[in-house]
Amino acid sequence: MGGLLAAAEASLPAAAGDLEWLTLEQASSLLRQGRVTPVELTQACLRRIETLNPGLNAFITVTAQQAMDQARALHSELRKGRWRSPLHGIPVALKDLIDTAGVRTTAASGQYRDRVPTEDADVVHRLKTAGAVLVGKLNMDEFAYHFTSETSFFGPGHNPWDRRRSPGGSSGGSAVAVATGMCYASLGSDTGGSIRLPAALCGITGLKPSYGRVSTKGAAPLAWSLDHIGPMCRNARDAALVLNVIAGQETAATAARLPPLPAAETIFARNLRSLRLGVPRATYYERLDAEVAQAVTAALKVLEPLTAGVQEVRLPALTPAPEALEFPLSYLRVIKAEAYAFHEDTLKRQPGRYHEVTRRSIEGGAGISAADYIRARREMETLRAQAGRLFAQAELLITPAAPAPAFELGKPAELIFLRNAAPWNLYGLPSISIPCGFTAAGLPVGLQITGPPAREDLVLALAGAYQQATAWHTKRPPL
Repeated sequence: MGGLLAAAEASLPAAAGDLEWLTLEQASSLLRQGRVTPVELTQACLRRIETLNPGLNAFITVTAQQAMDQARALHSELRKGRWRSPLHGIPVALKDLIDTAGVRTTAASGQYRDRVPTEDADVVHRLKTAGAVLVGKLNMDEFAYHFTSETSFFGPGHNPWDRRRSPGGSSGGSAVAVATGMCYASLGSDTGGSIRLPAALCGITGLKPSYGRVSTKGAAPLAWSLDHIGPMCRNARDAALVLNVIAGQETAATAARLPPLPAAETIFARNLRSLRLGVPRATYYERLDAEVAQAVTAALKVLEPLTAGVQEVRLPALTPAPEALEFPLSYLRVIKAEAYAFHEDTLKRQPGRYHEVTRRSIEGGAGISAADYIRARREMETLRAQAGRLFAQAELLITPAAPAPAFELGKPAELIFLRNAAPWNLYGLPSISIPCGFTAAGLPVGLQITGPPAREDLVLALAGAYQQATAWHTKRPPL
């Protein structure tokens, strides 16, 4: 990591003021230099949580005492010369469907409101081993089955750019916490856009890795075949550092399906001049808000000279679901059937403990026949096996992350907000949302970069190059 951290040191402030606004990379560099301590970083984040969380509702549980104990122990290690990873001493937070031993983990549901796991999820084990400080569990849509952050048993989350608006979901709290300096990185989950939509609406960077890159063991599922866990950070460089820590599977056989990730400094040292960028205007650029379209067009102009150029491409059409034309039919059948399978028992025993919207969504899977589910799974597996063909004309695909800026809380939210994200869960492809502009009302706009199977390095490299050429990712909410 030496080259990457050396680059961060060049941009550090002369004094470590405004600690909560450092990038993870900068904070890690300061820790290694002894200019700040894990205790100081943790205190800075906990102060932000205490000040801002009452109005934003990003956290369900704050583990302040545990975090301070971790920070002190990790500081002691640093003083003895032990440095575990770039996450050593860095405060991070977790979406509240990711199990943490001894800490309440609720999936934002009345069903789990008092649930305390006895074991850590795989990603939590990896974070702890890397020396991360866990400051708490983040608000979300109940069981990750919505995209507005309004179905939580613990109340809705609020967008820090306009508290009357949604932060997106289901990983809404994960986005809000990073956007407001409550932590340096968070983990979210993404079954159809639940990392990338909140990242876009809150003005941060959110990466959905390739399917299988990160273990989901110990995380409450929405749909096993579509679920991904990934980092939500201030920028792509931070996302690469987190991904390198959490990547891996519970078994060697599963891990062997994907090639290993390059080191972060290797990713961002890549020359992008040979990369061709594809713009699939059909579907993905339709029905866009005018200001979103303008911001994405401007972003393409920035990307063009950094690469081999931008060209329009045509992607194979996916059969739409009759009941929700924004989604591919196979995607909708898989998510409905698998969600129902997980919740069937609890739904029969305690239907009243679900939010009404969640309950209706889960019940919608009861009518999926075994034959329909099998056909949908077969199509999904075929699409994943042939996903590389999408990149015959271009190495990366560029689309808006969301078709419009954040919508108002309490009003019906259209499924079109997930239209550009869900197909990449079906294909299992790596996809990132990065800030690319703001509307006249001061709301963030997200750009989505999607890459070939297992090529998170390409996705992150282009995102990093764009962020080096622009400053949208450095903007702070007016809190």
